[in-house]
Amino acid sequence: MSAENTDVRDRYWHKTRNLTILVLVLWAFFSLVIPAMVGTLDNVTFLGFPLGFYMIAQGSLIAFVLIIWFQNWRQDVIDDEFGFGDEQ
Repeated sequence: MSAENTDVRDRYWHKTRNLTILVLVLWAFFSLVIPAMVGTLDNVTFLGFPLGFYMIAQGSLIAFVLIIWFQNWRQDVIDDEFGFGDEQ
């Protein structure tokens, strides 16, 4: 394998790894930190429900779907940038 191919592969992996780390941090925040703060968040209401309840029942699910969408969109951009996209 040539040095140029190795450099491209390393840059591709670096960007993919950083994206994966970002997604995992966001996922941990919405699955661990927000539920840990339920008591504090329950002092505020949203749509007539305690905010802690709303964030666990609806907000986290919405956040997870958005995280999945973002990760897929961003990985497609990275794949296209390095020539690994579907449209080759």
